[in-house]
Amino acid sequence: MITAAQPAQAAVFERLHTLADETRARLLLLLGEHEFTVSDLCAVLQLPQSTTSRHLRVLSDGGWVVSRADGTSRHYRQAELEPDAAELWRVVKARVAQTVAARTDTERAREVRVRRRARSREFFSRAAADWDRIRAELFGSGSELLPLFGLLEPSWTIADLGAGTGALTARIAPFVGRVLAVDSSAEMLSALHARLGGQPNVDSRQGELESLPIEDASCDLALMLLVLHYIVEPVDALREARRILKPGGRLVLVDMREHGREEYRTTMGHLWTGFAPDRIRIWAGDAGFEHVDIRLLPPVPEAAGPTLFVAVMS
Repeated sequence: MITAAQPAQAAVFERLHTLADETRARLLLLLGEHEFTVSDLCAVLQLPQSTTSRHLRVLSDGGWVVSRADGTSRHYRQAELEPDAAELWRVVKARVAQTVAARTDTERAREVRVRRRARSREFFSRAAADWDRIRAELFGSGSELLPLFGLLEPSWTIADLGAGTGALTARIAPFVGRVLAVDSSAEMLSALHARLGGQPNVDSRQGELESLPIEDASCDLALMLLVLHYIVEPVDALREARRILKPGGRLVLVDMREHGREEYRTTMGHLWTGFAPDRIRIWAGDAGFEHVDIRLLPPVPEAAGPTLFVAVMS
């Protein structure tokens, strides 16, 4: 291992000694282009594992390569070289790259990478029919939506209006500064408390959406997820959402499109059988929102309920 205390001349000779071995130079040439495991390199150089590992150890001790663990495998790549080492390697690399052995290595390395991609494609060709189930088992349902949480600002205060048992609150709380979870049902809020287990940035409040227990202009974003159809006076709820938003803040509302399932009034307590986009636009204007963007969401085949829409108001 070269240290700062070693004389510059000794460092040069040690580097020359490391690169003087053809196998190590070929390894370094490969690892400067791509990352490989020991088994990959064995296949490329047609060498036993013990020999490959020994040369990698010398290169690693000399600061020429670095590695990372990935499960039971270790992946190697060329290190960021200091100027003197980089200058020396440029000279050696130009010569080594012209050899027949190096050109053969490049061809074999290409095949190794092709086979690596083929293994991945083979898995997905077998798993395509079950992939949604597999991903849900590994990462939970709705994992495909996780990238959207990156759109939330860490400093934001978000109002979850009609928070229910806190499913949405629990998903967004780790990504923002504060969540105000409001629901009219004490039982729902009790379930929310049990779910969140004292999440420090969640403030739960009992109240009606038509008269929110939230200060004026205190929230960056308000969310209403499948709750408007329970509200007697939807315009009042939208007006209250507008009141609590800061300048430039938005309300995102998700609810049911118009449907004819009158039984929901008695079986689920719905007060409205969905909403037409034009009705939402009129109510939003009456509530003081100047801009409304409504998008119809595609139906979910396995869902038994009506199709939905999302409305963004500002």
